[in-house]
Amino acid sequence: MSNLKMETTTYCRAWRLMRSDGISFGFTDHDGSLTFDGTEFRPDGGMSASAVETATGLSVDNAEAFGVLSAEGISAEDIRAGFFDGAKFVLWRVNWSNVEDREILFSGQLGDIRQAGGSFQAELRGMADLLNQPRGRTYQKSCGALLGDQACGVQLQQPLYWLEGEVDSVVDNRVLFVRTDALHDAGWFTRGVVTFPALAGPAAQALVKSDSVVDGLRRIELWNPLNSEILEGMAVQVTAGCDKLFSTCRFKFKNTANFQGFPDLPGDDWMLRYPNTAEPKDGGSRR
Repeated sequence: MSNLKMETTTYCRAWRLMRSDGISFGFTDHDGSLTFDGTEFRPDGGMSASAVETATGLSVDNAEAFGVLSAEGISAEDIRAGFFDGAKFVLWRVNWSNVEDREILFSGQLGDIRQAGGSFQAELRGMADLLNQPRGRTYQKSCGALLGDQACGVQLQQPLYWLEGEVDSVVDNRVLFVRTDALHDAGWFTRGVVTFPALAGPAAQALVKSDSVVDGLRRIELWNPLNSEILEGMAVQVTAGCDKLFSTCRFKFKNTANFQGFPDLPGDDWMLRYPNTAEPKDGGSRR
């Protein structure tokens, strides 16, 4: 039961955002700064929020926040760099004449965040949203591990699985031509990850759509244009990609012992198949 004095008219709302890199920001819709819980809540961010929609059971509570972009608070550059993706937040109702008189209205993490002109709009998702995240394994033919993680076990630091180079040219911030001494086969880095050490935040990485060799240069096409500008001469690192197939795990990575899928799982047409004399019936391994 909250001890907030509901008869008072000296209350406002205060928000605290905690970015993925640990930096916190405090905002309030009061006309002056407030300080409590180790955070200064400033009014100059122009931040406000829609009414919180609460639900019973395990449905996700949600709301939206609106604010002004600024260099001191939420900036367009930091949004593009991905620093606010999944940022945690806490929303209080607080008596500005006595900040000890307050209650938490809503907490959770940011969902989709959009910007237009000099303002931003962010979706606020309640704590129940964490229950929507997938857990456990799925019975499927393809591998369920992430290349290089603990379940996979592939050491991506080996020279066979990565390359370093410099950007020779770039098209639409999405297609890179890279100068490198690496001699990997074309397609070796398809579905891999490209990293730009000079950039900061989650936007320093991108997923590779295709990889080929053109006129002695490595042509790296990304699935989406990078949010940060890519410059000629910028250092780039690319790690190998995996299509999650058993054959790729066996021949490309020599890692069949750690394959996290079920390659012999019958397909959807299994019930419709009929006996075939060409297939061996000796009970041996299919591999």
